Amino acid sequence: EMMIIRKTPREIALLKEAGRIVALVHQELKKSIVSGITTKEIDKLSEKIIRQYGATPSFKGYQGFPGAVCVSINDMVIHGIPGHQKLKNGDIVSVDVGACYQGYHGDSAWTYAVGEVSDEAKRLMKVTEEALYEGLKQAKPGNHVGDISAAIENYVRKNGYTSPEGYTGHGVGTSIHEDPMVPNYGKYGHGPLLKPGMVIAVEPMVHAGKKEVKVLKDGWGVVTADHSLAAHYEHTIVITEDGYEILTKL
Repeated sequence: EMMIIRKTPREIALLKEAGRIVALVHQELKKSIVSGITTKEIDKLSEKIIRQYGATPSFKGYQGFPGAVCVSINDMVIHGIPGHQKLKNGDIVSVDVGACYQGYHGDSAWTYAVGEVSDEAKRLMKVTEEALYEGLKQAKPGNHVGDISAAIENYVRKNGYTSPEGYTGHGVGTSIHEDPMVPNYGKYGHGPLLKPGMVIAVEPMVHAGKKEVKVLKDGWGVVTADHSLAAHYEHTIVITEDGYEILTKL
């Protein structure tokens, strides 16, 4: 049985502060991600900022995940464990950041270009970010979760790309992942009804190639089976009386 928790104004204020802290991390990453930085350095920098603002990294230790953030390069879609790999010119890197502030979470992923990237990489990033906002256009009371999902799927397909199956957006609150699931494919008019006070993370993951993925031996990193490039953009939002508000922004 699905358990969707609508948040009170007090809870939304805490979720907004958690979201602001996540956004501060991304603001810093945008400046700091350059050729030669390691994924572990990205992780350390992110954790430092999260803690500086009185929050803790949501992902650290979550189901045993060893990093503070997920850092996924090129053909890695999600859940990359930070390590000694150095980023180089032409790479794209997705960083998924979660921060827990006074028991409430913020969750946002963004894909960054390292130096000069290929036109294909630029287009993939642009389409994935646009797919996020296409989904968000459907985020309002009276619509269904499936409206968000269908809008994302249609936009991704129209642009000749695919999304992996089995990885979805989700509710956010005192848990980093709660009901409802927010898939990146679906049917208009299906799924739970959106109501004011619902807080969800919408997160298109998009492959330049086929939709199939494989999980690395480390049990975490998910890569495209055909090694095509992947991008990932995510915001946490609250459904308002007349639409939505992004919580993971400054």
